[in-house]
Amino acid sequence: MKKELKSSKHRKALVDLEKQLLSIADDKYIKTGDNDLFPLKHSFAHGIYVREMKMDKETFVIGKIHKHDHIWFLLSGYLIVATENGTEEYKAPCYVKAPAGSKRAIYAVEESIWVNVHTNPDNIQDLEVLEKEIIAKNYLEYEEFKQLKK
Repeated sequence: MKKELKSSKHRKALVDLEKQLLSIADDKYIKTGDNDLFPLKHSFAHGIYVREMKMDKETFVIGKIHKHDHIWFLLSGYLIVATENGTEEYKAPCYVKAPAGSKRAIYAVEESIWVNVHTNPDNIQDLEVLEKEIIAKNYLEYEEFKQLKK
């Protein structure tokens, strides 16, 4: 029970941070998701979807909520990443297992290349359809998804 309360507190802090940043956002430095400032490269292999993003130095990204466990790699650079579990610094090269329900606030201390690797068992290549499979719009949708899986 305490862990759930802690997660709820940290989730709220992450969502509040996102709202705050977006309310004062300078389009040059703060963006969400796919955009011209942070172009994504999409690659596919049988059962796998790879999403690569380059971040310029001193930029900030608010990530989406991932429905499934996945692995992410920092190929180059230096990032500070905040999640509901706290804040950590990562220097390339490294990789991390991100649990389902992950949402990240990412600050690039240096120019960085970041890669998420997701399972894609149906080999979907339509990005809108694929994103509905791997991303929850908010924590309520994610919690409903978890209940349906049970």
